[in-house]
Amino acid sequence: MARVGRRVAPLTLDTLDDLPAGCRTCLRWEVAPVDQARARADGSASLDKESWVSATLLDWGSCGRVLYVDEEPAGYLMYAPPWRVPRSTGFATAPAGADAVLLTAAHVRPEHRGGGLGRVLVQSMVKDLAQRGVRAVEAYGALGDDVADRECLVPAGFLLAVGFKTVRAHPRHPRLRMDLRTAVSWREDVEVALERLLGSITPTPLGAHREQSPPAGSPG
Repeated sequence: MARVGRRVAPLTLDTLDDLPAGCRTCLRWEVAPVDQARARADGSASLDKESWVSATLLDWGSCGRVLYVDEEPAGYLMYAPPWRVPRSTGFATAPAGADAVLLTAAHVRPEHRGGGLGRVLVQSMVKDLAQRGVRAVEAYGALGDDVADRECLVPAGFLLAVGFKTVRAHPRHPRLRMDLRTAVSWREDVEVALERLLGSITPTPLGAHREQSPPAGSPG
């Protein structure tokens, strides 16, 4: 049987077009609601997404990961500090911790789900952030598949499965956190730390995004 090749690459302007179509033009997290509506009306969403990624790369650094299976895009996730995510303050469980980076989006294509690729993406994110001295990752999860699909949030069940813990409960949008400083020893090699943090976790499929363009008011 042929060996399946997989790799994870940083999200850059070169890899941005490998996101699913709906996610490529989604501005759910990146801009204020009025600007999202304007971009949807004048067709500038794709350019605005590109501008956001470019500015975040310059101001802060890597803001996502894209996973490839046999050189075909199979999934991705995005993350950024809260000050780069204007819409993050609109949740009942806001604000995120001042020391945390926000995981805003995660998606694995349907044909690749169930094989642990979501966990691979999270591992890559943790490695990146650990090397940059980030203390924690937080996310506004979704309880219920219908909420996750409709609002394009990461399912809370997936977040719990890969090491996040609920820090503020909510019937629809709990806020969850992975505390990197207490989970790993920062004196050890990053790869060893990742193994301790995530090595025994059983992955669950992601369903945070739809392949088609999202409905009005929801993320890609």
